[in-house]
Amino acid sequence: MSNPGGTSLINSELTAALWRKSSRSTNQGACVEIAVFARLAAVRDSKNPAGPILTFESTRWVGFLTAAKAGRFDPA
Repeated sequence: MSNPGGTSLINSELTAALWRKSSRSTNQGACVEIAVFARLAAVRDSKNPAGPILTFESTRWVGFLTAAKAGRFDPA
């Protein structure tokens, strides 16, 4: 598993990762899960934990969270 920044994770790291959902998640199954590593954040679909995983450099993930909390992605 790798990201465009060139940092990679191996499957054993992803398997052993502490995956968590948002505290605002419901039991409807439409959630994402995140695992945080030293320099990366990994994101997957909670309904399909064996499926694809997206990875982001930590600085980019923090930038996304900051923008989301500020409402930059809210519908107009």
